[in-house]
Amino acid sequence: MGEGGEKAERGKLPVNEQGNLMTATGDENLKDIFHTIRITKTPAVINYGASWCRVCNQILPTFWELSKKFPKLSFVYADIDECPETTQNIRYTPTFHFYRDGERVDEMFGGGDERLHDRLWLHS
Repeated sequence: MGEGGEKAERGKLPVNEQGNLMTATGDENLKDIFHTIRITKTPAVINYGASWCRVCNQILPTFWELSKKFPKLSFVYADIDECPETTQNIRYTPTFHFYRDGERVDEMFGGGDERLHDRLWLHS
């Protein structure tokens, strides 16, 4: 549970104070997010998950908490069932893609709070 009683609902993330956390609402929205990452060259992490994935749901609260610890990174959650066209090459959930200077530079498969923290630290 976050500050102010906020908590991540299954497949949805609450807004954080930094404004660096968003949920892709569909394929067009995710395409817009990719475009923004490429144009602005903002460091970003995209968490590809699914509402039916136990590990995905377990790591969502950590993903939200880490977005507050790494305010210079953009955090995006994309449900593969909500964005089927743009996520068709995602084979494992959760999958994390890390972007720097508009390009994907790393990926991580599976959960693990410490693993995710360490990757974010590396790319921040």
